[in-house]
Amino acid sequence: MLEVDGAQKSGSGTILRLSLALAGIVGEPLHIFNIRKKRGNPGLRPQHLESVLTAAKICNARVEGAGVGSEEIFFEPGKIEGGEIHAEIGTAGSIPMLIMTVLPLCVFAKRGVRLRISKGGTDVSHSPTINYMKYVLLPVLGKMGLAAEITVRKYGYYPKGMGEVLLEVQPSKRLEPLSLESFGRLTEIGGVSVCTFLADRRVAERQAEAAESFLEARGYKSSVRVVNDFSNPVQKGSSIVLWVRSDSGVLLGGDAIGELRKLSEVVGEEAAKNLVVEIEGGVTVDVHLGDMLVPYVALAGEGSAYLTRLLSGHLESNVWLVEEILGVKMGVSKMGKCYRITR
Repeated sequence: MLEVDGAQKSGSGTILRLSLALAGIVGEPLHIFNIRKKRGNPGLRPQHLESVLTAAKICNARVEGAGVGSEEIFFEPGKIEGGEIHAEIGTAGSIPMLIMTVLPLCVFAKRGVRLRISKGGTDVSHSPTINYMKYVLLPVLGKMGLAAEITVRKYGYYPKGMGEVLLEVQPSKRLEPLSLESFGRLTEIGGVSVCTFLADRRVAERQAEAAESFLEARGYKSSVRVVNDFSNPVQKGSSIVLWVRSDSGVLLGGDAIGELRKLSEVVGEEAAKNLVVEIEGGVTVDVHLGDMLVPYVALAGEGSAYLTRLLSGHLESNVWLVEEILGVKMGVSKMGKCYRITR
């Protein structure tokens, strides 16, 4: 049985999410305790509980001890079958975080996975936006042979959520290593700025214009697509994701979400600043991708390498977990101002 202490490293939900996925992939029973021990409200929150239950559906697992507030669970996976699955968070809990839990499992399913996630948050604090997942994470994973698509049916924001997303994944016999050692020449800066039931205030336009102006002032030409969305009358909100592509295959992202009393111009500038930090940091993977990619490169075998800006708590946690559970050796070394991650 795999024994994982959730208080180790970051002590956050990332340890729970990745432990579930890896246990399902290797087919080993998992006992995880001290779940989210270093967080102000430790244990499973509704979004974490739904991640556990959805992972269990995908890999036919038997689960003990799972409930809101639980700090210890037993997870005994079966075969990863795939098929039609529905998850319902019931709060503004992060849909992207649930996707991060189950996506590695879906890669190894016997048949395609069609996962509908409802009543959750697509764009909430302390989480990548859903369009970051759609336009940055999935295309990078596509280079490794992962065929997946995200369709946003309803955007959902804090505090009511009520967003809905469809994740479709085709199983892959194997993942290919990812080698991104140099940035190369910048070829495109694009993005998507979304607002839901805020078109009358030009929120999406103002976010996009502020981002483009900030980038232009620093010598970067960009084109941000504006989406005035009317999918969710229950909860207004907004978000923006920006990305940069290079001729060496690099794809970096930066995003931001709207909040009450936060000017649209501030949201746009925030995303642009996040992107510029990555562009000028000499990296090949942005700070969010830096930790998200770890399980995939660990599963792909030797030959992966990328440069990221920070050795974050999530990155350290993910490296520690894949080494513990998969028995692989990851490389983490300082290279100038960057960290080089290898497998």
